[in-house]
Amino acid sequence: MNTAELLIQCLENEGVRYIFGLPGEENLHVLEAIKKSSIQFVTTRHEQGAAFMADVYGRLTGKSGVCLSTLGPGATNLMTGVADANLDGAPLVAITGQVGTDRMHIEAHQYLDLVAMFAPVTKWNSQIVRPSNTPEIVRRAFKTAQSEKPGAVHIDLPENIAAMPAVGKPLNNRALQKTYAGFQSISAAAAAISEANNPLILVGNGAIRANASDILTKFATELNIPVVNTFMGKGVIPYTHPLALWTMGLQQRDYINCGFDNTDLVIAIGYDLIEYSPKNWNPSANIPIIHINAMSAEIDSSYVPIVEVVGDISDSLEEILGRSQRVGKPEPYALQLRAEIRADYEEYANDSGFPIKPQKLIYDLRQVMGPEDIVISDVGAHKMWIARHYHCDRPNTCLISNGFAAMGIAIPGAVAAKVVHPNRKVVAATGDGGFMMNCQELETALRVGTPFVTLIFNDGGYGLIEWKQQNQFGSSSYVHFGNPDFVKLAESMGLKGYRVESATDFIPILKTALAQDVPAVIDCPVDYRENSRFTQKSGDLNCKL
Repeated sequence: MNTAELLIQCLENEGVRYIFGLPGEENLHVLEAIKKSSIQFVTTRHEQGAAFMADVYGRLTGKSGVCLSTLGPGATNLMTGVADANLDGAPLVAITGQVGTDRMHIEAHQYLDLVAMFAPVTKWNSQIVRPSNTPEIVRRAFKTAQSEKPGAVHIDLPENIAAMPAVGKPLNNRALQKTYAGFQSISAAAAAISEANNPLILVGNGAIRANASDILTKFATELNIPVVNTFMGKGVIPYTHPLALWTMGLQQRDYINCGFDNTDLVIAIGYDLIEYSPKNWNPSANIPIIHINAMSAEIDSSYVPIVEVVGDISDSLEEILGRSQRVGKPEPYALQLRAEIRADYEEYANDSGFPIKPQKLIYDLRQVMGPEDIVISDVGAHKMWIARHYHCDRPNTCLISNGFAAMGIAIPGAVAAKVVHPNRKVVAATGDGGFMMNCQELETALRVGTPFVTLIFNDGGYGLIEWKQQNQFGSSSYVHFGNPDFVKLAESMGLKGYRVESATDFIPILKTALAQDVPAVIDCPVDYRENSRFTQKSGDLNCKL
């Protein structure tokens, strides 16, 4: 047995079923070891795509997604997806090949100090320099990646070490032990909640990672407290629930800001500051906050909790619920907003304009997708509209990267989503800019048998940047580009291609595309004049008591 074979045995022991990556000279021994294992290697067309697949795999399963690259340019290509997983809180293990240790002291072909390079974008990383240390390094990597807050780790394997004889066996991978909040903090939180007149729950991705959806819905229902979710907290409470006030996170003011203006207590559950800065909803730092999370609160001048309940989120909510007394409390002001929010959403249900308004496109997308089906959003102007208008019944059915927020994640992310949930419908929603960054992974999707639909919001430019330029300078520059014929591009790859030519085309085309047994691409012109209209509308927003 060589080190590469011991490494793969350790990965099997950790429950790894897939490795996403590219072959290279310096990882040949690892690839040979994978051939003899139970692990399926998914050959991608770019290392960034491999990392994004591992990223989304980790987010959907809670288990570390694994990606593999060679050294040098292969490793640098991997970094964006690794950084995305790290800031989005998705467990990921990245493995890179490396020159032999006998060449590291000289200027060697394609050599970079990868341990130093990956250090800023990972929770922990290490190079294997002694074959016998492999089990310890792998076990620490997976434990670190999956511990709260989850993130990325990196293992570097020099090619001469990979080929060396190795003696050892995988270490026991016992499940992480839960920690529980103290009685004093639970009692203090219950008292504050009982005394509040207009409390508001702000829930983030940590609650989804903790599988706290059911208890959170019960908590909100029994205590009569409205719930707002971040981009990455979608579906933690069903959007049809009468207490659900949907999503916050836009840079402009929106209806939900009125709820924060008038609340006397924010209960932040699984909320991570990286998802949406507290300065946007608590600019004067005068709102009392209860922090309920698996980790203590970050330091921020606008986020200074009066109580921190640190421990297993589900257990904390159960304990607080049992001690809170809100019988006879008046209906919170924020509930008055729900009718306005829903009316704004329904306004576009019958809109017939073309190019299609983003609100209408997303409204129709929601009508076709089932409660368990998955939308993966890329990054761009469409992401803001998806965040605002695509609402969820279940956790992890609309995935938005809002920590690192890297363009190009949607298509490789959809490959991973279909690998994890082959029986669910999956849509990769992307702008034309994001589509061209990783569209090569559609060939991967075809080859590995993961049929999903890619929906392109086509505006011929970087719409989100133009939106921001228009807001700040009243004009835009350097954001427009030309596109290929997306239908012909799809067909040239053996996929199905469709073009939307009227507002009434979209739903039947989407249904047809979702029924295909190969990946499909829908080219849909979008009317992003709605961006500036929304900015004007939000600027005129007046909160009425």
